[in-house]
Amino acid sequence: MLQKTPASPPVSDLAIPHAEGVSNDEFRAAMSRLAAGVVLVTAHDPDDGPRGEDVGMTATAFMSVSLDPPLVLVSLRNGSRMDDLLTDVPVWAVSVLAEDQRHIAGRFAMKNRVSDRLLFADLPYTRGKESGAPLMDGALSVLECRTESRVAAGDHTLVVGRVLTVGLPSSGGGPLTYFQGKYRHLS
Repeated sequence: MLQKTPASPPVSDLAIPHAEGVSNDEFRAAMSRLAAGVVLVTAHDPDDGPRGEDVGMTATAFMSVSLDPPLVLVSLRNGSRMDDLLTDVPVWAVSVLAEDQRHIAGRFAMKNRVSDRLLFADLPYTRGKESGAPLMDGALSVLECRTESRVAAGDHTLVVGRVLTVGLPSSGGGPLTYFQGKYRHLS
């Protein structure tokens, strides 16, 4: 006679402690050896000031999730301005950065910055038709997305977005990547 295994409780119901023997520094060092593409996530905050304000964030935790329907995922640090904004604003954009756009990645990765308005001031971009968010000129590709779901994941939120539009503004050059704590390009 087959013995039935009792059903496990859903993962969200389990109190999963920090893995014993794995420090934050060790985990960070291990993950730094995974090369990642670099994107700029942008959104327009209509409630900030008389004309609203554009907000941007550099991300390396971005991936394709599904072809049908077209879905992508970005990981946002809990409590970050982008996390807070995408809780209220359902549409946003992503620019897949080219290797010559390292300055953009660095600019939007700065912590404790005063205003994103200054960060966008001298950058060439177009405004997305669906999201109203900045789409960087010279990016390898640009996407406009609508949030489909948000999943709590430790100290981050995974935001799954349905891709509404795609643009391929640049056909030359390689991708900007992030490896062992530095921006790099493929050689």
